[in-house]
Amino acid sequence: MKSNEVSRRSFIKKAAAFTVVTPTIISTAKCATVRPAAANERVNLAVCGIGNRGAEVIRDFAATGLCNFVAFCDVDMGAPQTTRMMEQYPNAKRFQNFSEMFDRMANQIDAVAVITPDHAHYPASIVSMQLGKHVFAEKPLGRTFRENELLIQAARKYPRVVTQMCNQGHSGANFFQFKTWMQAGIIKDVTAITAHMNSPRRWHGWDVNMRSMPAGQPIPTTLDWNEWIMSANYNPYNVDYVNGQWRCWYEYGMGALGDWGAHIIDTAHRFLNLGMPYEINPLYIEGHNPFFFPQASTIQFRFAARGSMPSCDVTWYDGVNNLPPIPPGFGVVGLDPNIPPPSTGTLTARLNPGKIIYSDTLTFRGGSHASTLSIIPEEKAREMESRLPVVPRYQSSLPENVHHFENFLKACKGLEQTHSPFEIAAPLSQVFSLGVIAQRLNARLEFNSTLNKITNNRMANDLLSPPPRKGWEQYYRI
Repeated sequence: MKSNEVSRRSFIKKAAAFTVVTPTIISTAKCATVRPAAANERVNLAVCGIGNRGAEVIRDFAATGLCNFVAFCDVDMGAPQTTRMMEQYPNAKRFQNFSEMFDRMANQIDAVAVITPDHAHYPASIVSMQLGKHVFAEKPLGRTFRENELLIQAARKYPRVVTQMCNQGHSGANFFQFKTWMQAGIIKDVTAITAHMNSPRRWHGWDVNMRSMPAGQPIPTTLDWNEWIMSANYNPYNVDYVNGQWRCWYEYGMGALGDWGAHIIDTAHRFLNLGMPYEINPLYIEGHNPFFFPQASTIQFRFAARGSMPSCDVTWYDGVNNLPPIPPGFGVVGLDPNIPPPSTGTLTARLNPGKIIYSDTLTFRGGSHASTLSIIPEEKAREMESRLPVVPRYQSSLPENVHHFENFLKACKGLEQTHSPFEIAAPLSQVFSLGVIAQRLNARLEFNSTLNKITNNRMANDLLSPPPRKGWEQYYRI
């Protein structure tokens, strides 16, 4: 037996380690008929994950005036951040397990918001869809390629279920501008995109020579740690996994790429019809290790030509000092008010999170979230000004930061279609999962999109579809 085969099997054996659990199984016989809320009534909304980011999402949903919060579910119902939300909405029923929530009050719920750590998006989302509940889920959707593929299949199987991924800019000015400029031929023949997020991240400065996952610590008495793990690989509780720290670990998060890529690359991926890359190259990895994300990385995604559109390379840069090449005429680097700060505090990067789009004739500078594109250099922008089409806006009297939530709730009422449904958002999330595998293994990958297979690296291919923890297999059958 070849030594690299031994290494591969050892790696996958460790990746598949689990603690046996018996989650509550929700029978598909209980699937409800999808019922759109009437135009004059509020959507009955359940929220899974109500602390930290969940509290922000609850605030934004509340600002629409279009929903009732009927149930709150969180694995730690005694933490300060969850206690605050329960005090604010005392009439919402409270659960520590989403299966129990559905068992007890599925017929009282129209829609579910899944605002959990990345590794927990999939189980709650897929069960909600199977029960006929509309789903609003944080980005990225599934943590693995397979989870996203199953969400695509579920969206096709349950076409009346309304879905939306929480990349808010997809209902903002950037969405409508990119779409309009594409239709008008302003954006065309794009051959390269650089996307960048250069603020400090939670894991920056960690010991990259770490030899194992963190040692176990006493579990807080209010926390259901087994439920927190869900279908992912089991590790004993450690404070460095919870309250946003999960984003640091390959086992539970998607790093800077999954966190910010959904806000930066989304419109380009959608309107340029990029699909799946045929090659993913880790051009630069600083501080590579098998447990948590690098201190900096440059990942190149190579996309083939699509119809009349040329091949295109999208290159991702993260790390404080790992900046992309800045073209002439880029302009002043300043903070964009349309870009919210990361969960760790304020934006302190030398360069705003954003993108630079290169076509055969024009170069565009863009930000993140709802930030619009500008043509650079400024002289070229002035020359083009009279030829730029009028860009429509989302029709709403509410602030732009809640349009995405309003769009979802109106779609639940049958009034609109969502701007970031799972059939659009899940393929984007699959691109991120491929990039994360390249980061994790520090290896160039060749991907066959017809077979959904990495063809040059068996270890990487196995990571497309890692086995769920024993007892959670039923969640991975559509």
